[in-house]
Amino acid sequence: MFEIISPLFLSLIVGGTLIGIIFGAIPGMTATMAVAICLPLTYSLGLENGLALLLGLYVGGISGGLVPAILLGIPGTPSSITTTFDGYPMAQRGEGEKALRIGVVSSLIGGLISLLALFLFAPALADFAIKFSYVEKFLIILFALTVMAALSSDMLLGIFSGFLGIFISLIGAYDVERGGNGALRLVPPGTEYWLESGFSLLPVLIGVFGLAAILEEAENGVGLTRTASSLKIGKGSGFSFSVFRGQIGNLIRSSSIGTFVGILPGVGGSAASILAYSNAKTFSKTPERFGKGEPAGIIASESGNNGLTGGALVPLLSLGIPGDSTTALLIGAFTLQGIQVGPLFIGDHPDTWNAMILAMVISNIAMFAMMYFAIRYFALVVTIPKHVLYPIILMMCVIGAYTINYGVMFDVWTLLIFGLFGWLATKIRLEIAPFIIGFILGPSAEIYFVKSLESFGDLTIFFTKSWIAMVLWGLVLASLVGSITMARKRKAQVDLQTSRGTAP
Repeated sequence: MFEIISPLFLSLIVGGTLIGIIFGAIPGMTATMAVAICLPLTYSLGLENGLALLLGLYVGGISGGLVPAILLGIPGTPSSITTTFDGYPMAQRGEGEKALRIGVVSSLIGGLISLLALFLFAPALADFAIKFSYVEKFLIILFALTVMAALSSDMLLGIFSGFLGIFISLIGAYDVERGGNGALRLVPPGTEYWLESGFSLLPVLIGVFGLAAILEEAENGVGLTRTASSLKIGKGSGFSFSVFRGQIGNLIRSSSIGTFVGILPGVGGSAASILAYSNAKTFSKTPERFGKGEPAGIIASESGNNGLTGGALVPLLSLGIPGDSTTALLIGAFTLQGIQVGPLFIGDHPDTWNAMILAMVISNIAMFAMMYFAIRYFALVVTIPKHVLYPIILMMCVIGAYTINYGVMFDVWTLLIFGLFGWLATKIRLEIAPFIIGFILGPSAEIYFVKSLESFGDLTIFFTKSWIAMVLWGLVLASLVGSITMARKRKAQVDLQTSRGTAP
């Protein structure tokens, strides 16, 4: 395993982690955005080195979000929302550096626990998934889409977003390899030349996660440039590892929650941190302290959202289904190298699997070392003027989209189209994560559906093929019923608050 390590491999991990921390620490820029922008660079690096860079960006980006969450009360990434609840009050008391270091240590523990889960569960799940026929593979994708839809803010919009992604992924020639006849589908007249192969995956990803974020920031305004003196970091850290005394259960529980949420396709870090935070508050002997600068709240939030990093890779590497939007981008790295992730990936590419495990371990250690010992300097990242930063990022997005397929100008138009789509989607409440996962999994879902009918003849096979198919149908129904139940409870709570005159 260790023969994979080289100076370039280590440099890419450390450099990626550093860049990821910077992206995560700047409000409006996320780990997903960092991975999207740097994705084209991996083509010339090879698979192992490319993944080293991207995994460093992933871990660093998730962890870096705690900096503005604590110092400014603004989550740097969606997964840092609950970190603001107790981190910002601590910063207002002059304990900003202490809160930051608590968050960094918690991030390390969460990341390592999730990595252990990845190492243990992904190979076992892949060995089990190898036995799946086309029917079970199609139902796995259906289950992934329903889980994402069920955990969206609106289930119907989540379902619609997922199937919209599938619909758009089918634009172009009906591939013979999918059982088709090569005829063009869903292609407007005059665009046959450009859309024969459909929209390229990587420009779509860069547009939705890179350009859309820039457009949203431009709409909201770049805001005032903050000065170093405006950051509430006390002269003394006041941090001691004794703060974790009595918090071992909180650390393990929150990390495990984050890992489990990561394994669920498309749920995201915000759900992981919220669930971990609410559980920590429920099990705490002093729940009234939460929201007022309680270290246990930071511990739960940061170990939970970093627990996502390893967990989200489990379905990606064992089933070929991304665990969140960032791991969806990792599929792009495999695509650039001509490798398909799925049940056979770990067995067929043991060197790449070992490289990913090593990269995750090293990136977590690098993140801890850099942020723990140089946290004051990373805090200054939030003072970088956005009017300087965003034009550079926009240029990188355009160059990346143009060079992915060796200089195809239509890929730049694809970047623009889906950048505008990603920006408008938030206005009309479409769910981006189900859309992207649907776009990625659409072609595979079509292949499995068509091959199932070719092999077994009729639709009843999806209900009678095996006990695994029946279990998957049960999980699909359970996710939908659970979503409907939660939606009704939320509506009942809002109605109750309205009747009492306490609704926001």
